Amino acid sequence: MGLIAQLQSGIQNALEALYQLDASASQLVLSPTRKEFSGDFTLVVFPFTKAAKKKPEDIANDIGNHLKSNESLVKDFNVIKGFLNLEIDPSYWVEFLKQESTNKSFGHLEKNGQKVMVEFCSPNTNKPLHLGHIRNILLGWSCAKILDQAGYEVIKTQIINDRGIHICKSMVAWMETGEGSTPESSGLKGDHFVGKYYVAYNTLERAEKDKMTAAGEEGDAPILKKARALLKKWEDQDPEVRAIWEKMNGWVYDGFDQTFDALGVSFDKLYYESDTYLLGKKYVDQGLESGLFFKKEDGSVWIDLEDAGMDQKIVLRADGTSVYMTQDIGTAQSRYEDYKMDKLVYVVGDEQNYHFKVLFEIMKRFKANYSDGLFHLSYGMVDLPTGKMKSREGTVVDADDLIKDVIREATSNANERGTLVEANDAEQSDIFRRIGLGALKYFILKVNPKKRMTFDPKESVDLHGNTGPYIQNAYVRIKSVLRKAAESPFEASFDNYKMEALELELLKQLFQFPEVVKGAAEAYDPSSVANYCYELAKNYHRFYHDHSILKVEEAVTKKFRLTLSEMVAYVLASGMNLLGVEMPEKM
Repeated sequence: MGLIAQLQSGIQNALEALYQLDASASQLVLSPTRKEFSGDFTLVVFPFTKAAKKKPEDIANDIGNHLKSNESLVKDFNVIKGFLNLEIDPSYWVEFLKQESTNKSFGHLEKNGQKVMVEFCSPNTNKPLHLGHIRNILLGWSCAKILDQAGYEVIKTQIINDRGIHICKSMVAWMETGEGSTPESSGLKGDHFVGKYYVAYNTLERAEKDKMTAAGEEGDAPILKKARALLKKWEDQDPEVRAIWEKMNGWVYDGFDQTFDALGVSFDKLYYESDTYLLGKKYVDQGLESGLFFKKEDGSVWIDLEDAGMDQKIVLRADGTSVYMTQDIGTAQSRYEDYKMDKLVYVVGDEQNYHFKVLFEIMKRFKANYSDGLFHLSYGMVDLPTGKMKSREGTVVDADDLIKDVIREATSNANERGTLVEANDAEQSDIFRRIGLGALKYFILKVNPKKRMTFDPKESVDLHGNTGPYIQNAYVRIKSVLRKAAESPFEASFDNYKMEALELELLKQLFQFPEVVKGAAEAYDPSSVANYCYELAKNYHRFYHDHSILKVEEAVTKKFRLTLSEMVAYVLASGMNLLGVEMPEKM
């Protein structure tokens, strides 16, 4: 039985003995005591005042005295109004370190038998991935890793937006101006190559519109008409248009894969909009038959969600063509048929909040098996210190360029410190990559997803403050200590070790790691893991500064501190791994 379960059992016994109350463990919520108060765990006793017929302070004192007399775990307690703060006997924390320091699955929750699908990235095939995609990708990847460690079976997926007028715009620009060039002949990465023609299209359309305006002409630019004609041919399965479409998409996929590899992410299943955009129609027919949907005079199909605080929503146009909602209904059902998942998480920007609110309500009314497990991981946009990005004007920050920038910043910082002169070129390159990508990933994931954020490459690689390199440095510091300790092995037991305050604080932080993982999984929020790692690293840096480890004379103290350091290193590496961050051995 774990510590929390033992405390809950003791509190249950106290309530039964003192007030003849039968309380379930779920009613006895124990949270870490706030730093400004003395204690390890806090119980709120207000829920028991009515049944006990006593003041909250009296109930808290009664329970505290009962626990102190009957539970060896509880050394002492104090009461602040209706809050009972419990102090755990230090011997428990020493035993905790002995037991868990060798547990290589610490922080991994038991398998819960549930399956969750996480959809993230989902790019368009007319341009390369950019900074906004990076936040999406990192959030999705991190959530998938957290959910896996929290006991779920996880399927990572994306739907690639590979059809539509925006794709045809890149195609027509290449057909008009490309002169048969390819990524290979131009020396460009495939997605950058195609993206160049998307920017070129918008330049051409603006020039044509300006010319028309000067001539007093109205209507669509000729190149836009060509793009629409191309889309019609694509929908009619024109073999020549389809061949060009497949070739250009192939270039983009090759480029995407290189970016995914650089970020260290992968997917279990890819869905393509060109395959799924017709899927929802049969479910619209089913909804019409059941009365869930209704048809207007023009033949369009709608659903009335006014009773749920929303409006009427179209699910099929009058000409029988799908809208995005139709596609999402069909794709969700198709995914369930493929995987029978219990939960489905969509990682999509907050501009789509209303869309997903409507989709989830529709799936609920469809009585979809997984409707209670639908979640929109809504996130804010990412800005740069210089301002917003604009895709059509070609002013976006490409993901590839950003990755290179942070690695270059990490390289420059390391070279200035001169700490890696003994490492060979390959080792240095790998270390710089880990530090640069760690800086990028951590800086983005430490922010709550709902918040809009500004990414600053220079700030992200700073070795001081709340950054990835700061946490990596704590890990590297520990690894250096452990390597030196291995040069002079010794044996010692720390069964009766008397801890310093900082050592106890570190142990309490380590104890919280499984709960941090559980909470992050429940909230789909990697920022809680990121900031936990920062606080743990910060306390370890402070401990390292204030207390000797290798030079301490007492073998018992040295053994305890080395074991504590080793467990801190394990938890830091495990926590940062949940963010997709690799830890270097040297910096």
